Amino acid sequence: MDNRLYSPWRLRYVLSKKSEECIFCIKPKAENDEKHLILHRSKHSFVIMNTFPYNNGHLMVVPNRHLAVLSALNKQELSDLFELVQLTEKILNIVYSPDGINIGINLGRAAGAGIDQHLHVHLVPRWNGDVNFLSSLSGTRVIPESFERAYRRLKEEFDKAEEEK
Repeated sequence: MDNRLYSPWRLRYVLSKKSEECIFCIKPKAENDEKHLILHRSKHSFVIMNTFPYNNGHLMVVPNRHLAVLSALNKQELSDLFELVQLTEKILNIVYSPDGINIGINLGRAAGAGIDQHLHVHLVPRWNGDVNFLSSLSGTRVIPESFERAYRRLKEEFDKAEEEK
């Protein structure tokens, strides 16, 4: 049997004009977190919403330093990155109550990294049955929440977590 996984909704991203500069370096320096969908910053990392999400709440945790592999992180950066992954998992559970969360890192273009020169960790909330008929039949993703509303809801929880420190 020849099983294939299609995700044609990603074509818009694949065909879009890519900046020569790294978006994970440019956006944090722009100092306009809401415009660039940056939800939270820690000492060595930040959380950003994916503008081409697979599901509602598709977030990425990104080290501040421009590097392509986990082995290039120092111990403080590695600890900070995964503490922020842990906090992001907690917040996604509070805001979206998913049935599960995919957490993954794609190292290199061949592994699926769309941005392969700047390490980032994907967190994608999943629900039982979240592959609906539109995705299956027409290749259309239904993301029922606007980026603005999602940003506000998620940002509120990240701010609460920061206050609790």
